[in-house]
Amino acid sequence: MSESHTYRQQLSDLGLCRGDVVLVHSSMKAMRTERTPEEVIGDMQAVIGEEGTLLMPALTYENVTPENPVFDSELTQPCIGLLPETFWRMPDVVRSVNPTHSVCAWGNLAHTLTVGHRMDNTAVGVHSPFMLLPCYKGKLLFIGDVLNACTFMHGVEEIVKPPYIRPAAERCYIVNGESRKYVMGDAFGWGSEFQRIGEILEEPDIRRGKIGEANAFLIDARALLAAALLKMRADPYAFVTDISKWI
Repeated sequence: MSESHTYRQQLSDLGLCRGDVVLVHSSMKAMRTERTPEEVIGDMQAVIGEEGTLLMPALTYENVTPENPVFDSELTQPCIGLLPETFWRMPDVVRSVNPTHSVCAWGNLAHTLTVGHRMDNTAVGVHSPFMLLPCYKGKLLFIGDVLNACTFMHGVEEIVKPPYIRPAAERCYIVNGESRKYVMGDAFGWGSEFQRIGEILEEPDIRRGKIGEANAFLIDARALLAAALLKMRADPYAFVTDISKWI
């Protein structure tokens, strides 16, 4: 059996299907593969087909900052790993417009899921590809033990507004040549324990398996939204650690 067939079979066994809308967080290193990033991405594209949609975060929070507030969707390099950095430059991939939390997409709904992000003045707002996933029966695929990287959960924080997300001042960014104001939560990343989403979901809403040598998780976005809202409204600190520094 070819390595390509093996990886595609693993994706299918995990629950990824033709026509799926799926956003991927990944650790290429965890896969322990000699396949190139292009080949790994090609395996995902082959499984979901052109009628599906593949998305990856193209986050730029390290290189678009208050000191360097310039974002260009054609030029600003993602800062979060080999697969997103490769995917960004592949044919027929489009990118949403947000200075720090843009998303790249390929496939049937690529334009639909990315075009509205420019309307948000926050990182993970209601028009972002992250928060549109539940509307399109989307899934979240995690390759490696990277549940803590679930950017979708920042969108849940924006909805719930837990006490540790304090009001932030507007900041001006130059976005594709245009000066725009954004409100970015200063608490993003501080004490996040988003891996706890694995504790609030059960099969079939979360599927566990392997991609290469990496642990892998496939999560239904609608189920995660419902479960996370319920959990955080009962306990606003459910997905952060060391709550003493927040109160």
